[in-house]
Amino acid sequence: MAKINERLSDIPGVAPGFGYAHAVTTSNGLAFVSGQIAVDADGNLVGANDLAAQTRQALTNLQNVLHALGADWTDLVKLTWFVTDTSGLQDLRDVRDEFLRPALGDQPNPASSLVQVAGLFRPEFLVEVEAVVAVGESGR
Repeated sequence: MAKINERLSDIPGVAPGFGYAHAVTTSNGLAFVSGQIAVDADGNLVGANDLAAQTRQALTNLQNVLHALGADWTDLVKLTWFVTDTSGLQDLRDVRDEFLRPALGDQPNPASSLVQVAGLFRPEFLVEVEAVVAVGESGR
């Protein structure tokens, strides 16, 4: 049975999560990253009505969480995407690849799920992404 090692809530460059950790590491070498959205370090929306810009900011936040975990894009096990409209899916994929292709090269992307939702926490949010990350047996 895996035990929780650490709950990370203060991540440089990421707005604080109110009432939750941005990531939780476990003794089995996995970290679970909370959904990242399109807000800057001050909590301001980035990319109103622009799925590509919001995806880029959400992935920038995820990248900051990865770095705080001592991980990078090659350590991603799974991404789960939540979008309010799938008509811009290619924009999301293009931005995702801006982050992943330099790290993964020709390797396949991590496991992934995409869920279309009626809405996110605030109506101006178009995308949210959460992750499972391999961080080693120590949990970080």
